[in-house]
Amino acid sequence: MTQTAQALSTDATAQIAEALNQCVAETAVTTMLAQNFHWNVTGMAFGPLHDLFQKIYEDHFIGQDDLAERVKALGAHAEGTLGGMLQRSKVSEVEGVPAAEDMIRLLKEAQETLAETIAGAGELAAQHGDTLTEDLCIARGQTHEKFAWMLRAHLA
Repeated sequence: MTQTAQALSTDATAQIAEALNQCVAETAVTTMLAQNFHWNVTGMAFGPLHDLFQKIYEDHFIGQDDLAERVKALGAHAEGTLGGMLQRSKVSEVEGVPAAEDMIRLLKEAQETLAETIAGAGELAAQHGDTLTEDLCIARGQTHEKFAWMLRAHLA
């Protein structure tokens, strides 16, 4: 049975909002990771990587906003601090400037982590009949899997 945000139980809403805040945090950290790599990539593949990293961070900026707005639609608090996102995220910042191949690998791993986290949030939403959150998670998960594939192709 499909339920609106207002029809979900308080417990279901809290669980889904928590899962979505995890998605927001990991998306935000990955956004910054991609932007950092966009600014600092060098080498023979500069052009295509610079463009790909920009495509990733621009997509993720919109994605994190969509996820956070869904948290708010559920009536919950959306994590909005960098410190809170860094604490919560399974994706980590990177110190220094890694080689281009390491940038690709790190972003690929971040995309895989995001896809897994978002799939989990979507499954939780589905268990509670929250098809709107489930649909959002499916769309975001597909995006992260596509970016992971594109990055893997650079490593082949």
